[in-house]
Formats: sequence, C-alpha cells, structure tokens
Amino acid sequence: MNKLIAKNPVARHNYNIEEVVEAGIVLTGTEIKSIRQGKVNLKESYAGIKNGEVYIYSMHISPYEHGNIFNKDPMRERKLLLNRREINKLIGKIQAKGYTLIPVSLYFKGSIVKVELGVGKGKKLYDKREDLAKKDAQRKIERALKI
Repeated sequence: MNKLIAKNPVARHNYNIEEVVEAGIVLTGTEIKSIRQGKVNLKESYAGIKNGEVYIYSMHISPYEHGNIFNKDPMRERKLLLNRREINKLIGKIQAKGYTLIPVSLYFKGSIVKVELGVGKGKKLYDKREDLAKKDAQRKIERALKI
C-alpha cells in the first residue's frame, strides 16, 4: 500500500510523461523525519544523470526542528537508487532530443520512501491550453450530469 507524501504539481502540466520509473532515494535520518511530517516540496525539482548515477536536484526537504547539527542542506542533490539496466535505459531515452527526467511524486512503500520518475517531453504553450480546455469541458459535463 502506497501512501502519497508529495506530488509535483507542474510535472504533468509542463511535460508529456511517456514512461514512469520507481526509484529509491538516499536520505539521512533527519530528512526522513521531516518527510514523515510532510515538509517536502517537489515543485522545481528535476533529475539528471551524473557519472552513470541518477540524482535528484532542487527537491526541498525542510530541516527537522529537533535535528540540531544532524540537519543537512535542504536543497542538496540526492542520489536515486536504480538498477544498472534501468539507468542505461534512462540514458538512452534522455539522449533522444527533448526528453528529460521529472520527479512526479514521492511516496511511502511500506516504510521506504520511493520517488516516481517520469520520462517526459516539454509541452508547448498551445498543448497546455488544449489540456486546460479539455479539463474545463470535462468539468462542465460533470456539472451538467449532477443536475
């Protein structure tokens, strides 16, 4: 059973997510405690591959109040845990023009924190407008059916 911690609100709005990969994440004890309190933000975060390893950047985890000297930098890069085969597959996808790695959500799987990474292509402005128009039309249909 997965318990959602945080969702990236702009991931599906700004990108067409074509494939989703589940990855573990390397965290410290005070970061886990802060995540359990829900003090994490994925809004501006992105992932990248450096030296054959996948890292997540700009994910803000607020410092734990009772952490003292054990607190780490809230914006530090964090290593993601994937198999070599999965990393090679992601490298192949990213090298294709316009593809990028976006963290879509952060959740607990049992007691372990997992990140859902999406391989996506950036949307153009007209694509975003089209999606908003579809959502608006769907809302109007649902309202009409309620009445």
